[in-house]
Amino acid sequence: MDQLIPIINKLQEVFEAIDPDSPDAGIPDVDLPRIVVVGSQSSGKSSVLESLVQRDFLPRGKDIVTRRPLVLQLLHVSQGQRPEEWGEFGHLPGRRFADFLQIRREIEEDTARIAGSNKGISRQPIHLKIYSPHVVNLTLVDLPGIAKIPVGEQPQDIESQLRQLVLEYISRPNSVILAVTPANSDLVNSDALQIAREVDPTGARTIGVLTKLDLMDAGTHAGDILCNRASFRLQLGFIGVVNRSQHDINVNKPIAEAMRQETEFFRNHAHYRHIAHRCGTQFLAKELNKHIRDQLPELRTRINTLILSTQNELQCLGDLGLPGKAHRGTLLLKLVTSYVTEFNEAIEGTLRRNATSEEL
Repeated sequence: MDQLIPIINKLQEVFEAIDPDSPDAGIPDVDLPRIVVVGSQSSGKSSVLESLVQRDFLPRGKDIVTRRPLVLQLLHVSQGQRPEEWGEFGHLPGRRFADFLQIRREIEEDTARIAGSNKGISRQPIHLKIYSPHVVNLTLVDLPGIAKIPVGEQPQDIESQLRQLVLEYISRPNSVILAVTPANSDLVNSDALQIAREVDPTGARTIGVLTKLDLMDAGTHAGDILCNRASFRLQLGFIGVVNRSQHDINVNKPIAEAMRQETEFFRNHAHYRHIAHRCGTQFLAKELNKHIRDQLPELRTRINTLILSTQNELQCLGDLGLPGKAHRGTLLLKLVTSYVTEFNEAIEGTLRRNATSEEL
């Protein structure tokens, strides 16, 4: 099944080519599985994504930073290649970025090109592939953080616009919702969990990610939440992570070192050590990969059904005998001529088979 996930990524590219700006891009009957990351500003979304990639590559700053959806495909490659890790943008085909700081700059520049330089937002996504031996095969969509107060050139209804954008992506039944929430805030007030519940009321496809566990008040902990014993429960549960602090980012602490400290934090914490094996960024990556793989058998069945249906439709057109690109014009003309003939026969009452108005 792991070999099928890169194929799903390739299908995503093909479907998005039909309408690259739409979250519902592609063939209506094929809902490709993907992970949609939602959360409020400063919830730790960017840090979670960078930990999954183990690289600094996302823009940072004050107020709203993610201003366009980022469709991020992680593609695992074997070690020993040169360069070992690189990124490729959909709007710059054929160009490799081995410097991840350049990837950050390109995200910033392309965001400014489409959404302006004064905090405006756009629903047009950025497509980025990252090839690395340190990632698992995943497709994630990072959405702008949910904001309530407009800044810069943002419209007064910015909250409504952002909510609508998020809902467009998370409403698809095969979207796994990654709801990122700081552990040092009240869970029942989580913007991410509230909007996820609107489209997934039973929590069947929502994974809660608790960030900033190391910043909780002394004497408090999130053990009951991580064990899914709190009043707010999800069928897929909650996963705790500890990301780099702002100070760590300022002093350029390597993500690999931060992940080692994350592991030690859970192993040594009195309330988390018994669940340390299912906490942390590495466990999160494996779980996300698993949930995508679990959807593949159903997806394969649906695609096979579509193939069979399409083949039956083609057989109804008859053997046109015009294969290949060179005959596309002739084939189209023949199909149109056949349709016009049948349409005229239906009007005149001489059609040899019964055809419904929908067929015509």
